[in-house]
Amino acid sequence: MTDTGARGAAIGLVGLGTMGAALALNIAEKGFAIAVHNRTTAATDRFLADAGPLGARITGCATPAALVAALARPRAILIMVEAGAPVDAVIDTLAPLLDPGDLVIDAGNADFHDTRRREAALRARGLDFFGMGVSGGEEGARHGPSIMVGGPAASFARVRAILEAIAARYRGAPCAAHLGPDGAGHFVKTVHNGIEYGDMQMIAEIWGMLRDGRAMAPAAAADLFAAWDRGPLKSYLIEITARVLAATDPETGQPMIGLIADRAGQKGTGRWTLIEALRLGQSATTIEAAVAARSFSSAATARALGARLFTPPPPAALPPEADLAAALLAAKIIAYGQGLALLKAASDDYGWSLDLARIAEIWRAGCIIRSALLDDIARAVRTGLPEGLLIFAPAFAEALARGVPALRRTVAAAALGGHAAPALGAALSYFDQMTRARGTADLIQGQRDFFGAHGFERTDRPGKGFHGPWASPRG
Repeated sequence: MTDTGARGAAIGLVGLGTMGAALALNIAEKGFAIAVHNRTTAATDRFLADAGPLGARITGCATPAALVAALARPRAILIMVEAGAPVDAVIDTLAPLLDPGDLVIDAGNADFHDTRRREAALRARGLDFFGMGVSGGEEGARHGPSIMVGGPAASFARVRAILEAIAARYRGAPCAAHLGPDGAGHFVKTVHNGIEYGDMQMIAEIWGMLRDGRAMAPAAAADLFAAWDRGPLKSYLIEITARVLAATDPETGQPMIGLIADRAGQKGTGRWTLIEALRLGQSATTIEAAVAARSFSSAATARALGARLFTPPPPAALPPEADLAAALLAAKIIAYGQGLALLKAASDDYGWSLDLARIAEIWRAGCIIRSALLDDIARAVRTGLPEGLLIFAPAFAEALARGVPALRRTVAAAALGGHAAPALGAALSYFDQMTRARGTADLIQGQRDFFGAHGFERTDRPGKGFHGPWASPRG
């Protein structure tokens, strides 16, 4: 190809895959000149050919050097390639071509530790860098995503007008914000994705119970989820669940859901959320259950063997549909609460000063986990969370007091009927642990002292390092 378009573009973009192409068109549609480059020039040619009238604002560049030359100074370049080594490869190619003060933005699903490393390395070379979480899938990238930025505030200010213009809007306000330094933006996006994993899994568990426990047809389940989307459960994921269940395969005329293989993939953000939760000593049990469920979904042969080896339990009556809805809402509140607690712990550990209310606000539109809950979450955070936990905020404590009995009945029915409900069960278990003043760690501490003389605290006197009257430590 030959380079096309005018010089002096406001921003550049490397990577014209699904998300990159959608984001580039969004930028051009909002009136900004953009220069684009892809490793394979054929992809750039196709993109330009399909851009239509927006092509007048797009400069196609055959090489990284041509991309750099096409940009107004100081330059700003978005990277939209696969996370990991491909991002480093693009940075290594661009950095020698850039001048001090130029800005590189990684807008992919990066591990926030990589973002911190890259920001420090490029800062040492006189280049600006920040990580940017982008949520909303292809549709969001094209027409308005939720944007989560972490890096130098001054760098964000340079491109703020572009990012706010392309972001989703909630009641007129852009769902884009600078959240903190270095890896803050990508970490927030990672936790967003972790909550997304949990939310999707819990919805799927309810569908499985309706399908297998009540023999509900997909079309009827679609109507039910559509009705739920008009109430407290209103959210993007509930909305698209209804649409997925209502869809018919055009080739066979059968419900599309019945022809989809029972194997779900993952790209790593759920696992990253769990790893950081463990490092910070936080509970992310709903996310852990969802990540494990996706892993188990890949073990189709083993699951088929298990189905042959073990007789399923007799049918058990499921709670009424109103109970299932209330259970799902309670579990969603708990999952969001676990995500917020993890964000707070990371903010304290890394010195990010994350504004959790603002995060909830920019998740209200554009992103995958947008839901009716987020307005209430933002208000609760601004009012103050007792013990830092969403489940103790007055509005959510009242909602859980109403919903947890339904969650309990739903999880019990799932267990009795042999329906796997790991995420719903994890949410209930978390609630039970956090609402019981005396748990069972007393015995664990006694065991640890018995075999390792680790000592323990007593309830009847101050101090630590007490030992029990048992025999000398063994083992």
